[in-house]
Amino acid sequence: MSVTAAADPMLPEPFGILRKRRELSDTFTLELSPLHGGGTFAFRPGQFNMLYVFGVGEIPISISGDPEDDGPLVHTIRAVGTVSGALRDMEAGDVIGVRGPFGSAWPVEEAEGRDVVLVTGGVGLAPMRPVIHHLLAHRQRYGKLLILYGARTPEDVLFRKQLEQWRSRFDMFVDVTVDRATGKWRGRVGVVTKLIARAGFDPHDAAAFVCGPEVMMRFSVQALNERGVADERIHLSMERNMKCAVGFCGHCQFGGQFVCKDGPVFRFDAIRDIFSVWEV
Repeated sequence: MSVTAAADPMLPEPFGILRKRRELSDTFTLELSPLHGGGTFAFRPGQFNMLYVFGVGEIPISISGDPEDDGPLVHTIRAVGTVSGALRDMEAGDVIGVRGPFGSAWPVEEAEGRDVVLVTGGVGLAPMRPVIHHLLAHRQRYGKLLILYGARTPEDVLFRKQLEQWRSRFDMFVDVTVDRATGKWRGRVGVVTKLIARAGFDPHDAAAFVCGPEVMMRFSVQALNERGVADERIHLSMERNMKCAVGFCGHCQFGGQFVCKDGPVFRFDAIRDIFSVWEV
């Protein structure tokens, strides 16, 4: 039996923390299970949940697990505020509230038959992970599959072991770069947009999915355009400043659209004019 959204989308469902795993100094993963009834949590790659810490508040967090896995609900979170800090301090056995799933998904069906280029930076790899799982589960439906990932330093590389596993496959290409090399790093140094220029894909028939910090996404779109990828084949995840997830509060209004209802995944040509304004 699948766990679905509550009848009242504003009402959190109680989930218990099964496991907590530290990923980086400020980033951790929670594996969650519903307290009332078992089963899978159905979601599409790119969707998000609202995670509620009782007595503190709630925040939107993209789902970072495998959409076809019957296991726990997985969220990877960077501790940057009050609620995420409270989640960081919780342990296995604690209970939080979950609302969702909400939002649009990566257009994996539209990308079938094309090369797929995933450009991501920092903790933006977490929202990308479900679509990577989907693409690999249906690998025969797609052309070349490329993951281009950037981090600030080697110590900030998220999901390092999984990146190494993906990199060892013969049916996909993974390239990783860091802004600043430290320690024994012998890999690429530079911004992730530099990887786009050298990546081997057909720009005239490729789908590009981009997720990361705002400045990274802006320059990634520019680099993809310079390679010849059309705006209508570039999709961005714009998860930002969401409070209610159902379009009531207007906090995440993005031009004439709401990120929580119409996004967080948008086709670039649909938001081009608004996206050109910094920090909208």
